[in-house]
Amino acid sequence: MTLMIRYVARSDVGLIREGNEDSGYAGPRLLAVADGMGGHAAGELASSVAIEELVQAEERHKSGTNTLKALDWALHAAHKRIRRLVDEDPGREGMGTTVTALLWTGDRFGLAHIGDSRGYRLRGGELAQITTDHTFVQSLVDEGRITEDEASVHPARSMILKALQGDVEPQVDLEMLDVQPGDRYLLCSDGITDFVS
Repeated sequence: MTLMIRYVARSDVGLIREGNEDSGYAGPRLLAVADGMGGHAAGELASSVAIEELVQAEERHKSGTNTLKALDWALHAAHKRIRRLVDEDPGREGMGTTVTALLWTGDRFGLAHIGDSRGYRLRGGELAQITTDHTFVQSLVDEGRITEDEASVHPARSMILKALQGDVEPQVDLEMLDVQPGDRYLLCSDGITDFVS
């Protein structure tokens, strides 16, 4: 059976901020969200750099590159570009972005993830998170020190431990996902997960 993907993308600035530092992409083979951080135009710049590099990886993947290598290459290239942008303008220090991306192979998805943007899969009526947040509170949950409910209101819930910031070499989660007909996937920033249970 031949599987095909259908996709839709939506971005909204919300009710609190004047600008949106998120970037996203939805195409026939690549689905991605990047949530920029760093304030002013810097977060927006970092997230757009990550998406640009992922789109290039989508093109490279068409020529037969290994799926996970293509995703890893893209995020490391984005990391290096962000470093150059900070070197060019020290006022951008601290800018960075989270990324969650799916690259379609024709029968599976390659998943790349860093930060606290999330991926979910709806299969057989059950919604499951397919990414793990790289946050301080998630580390507390993993260690059994707090519950998921406590994490949602913890004062340090926005403290990200891993992101593309151009400083420390990124440690990206990479995984191949099996796909079944009827699966639905949601990639989103914390602009949704902070407000929707």
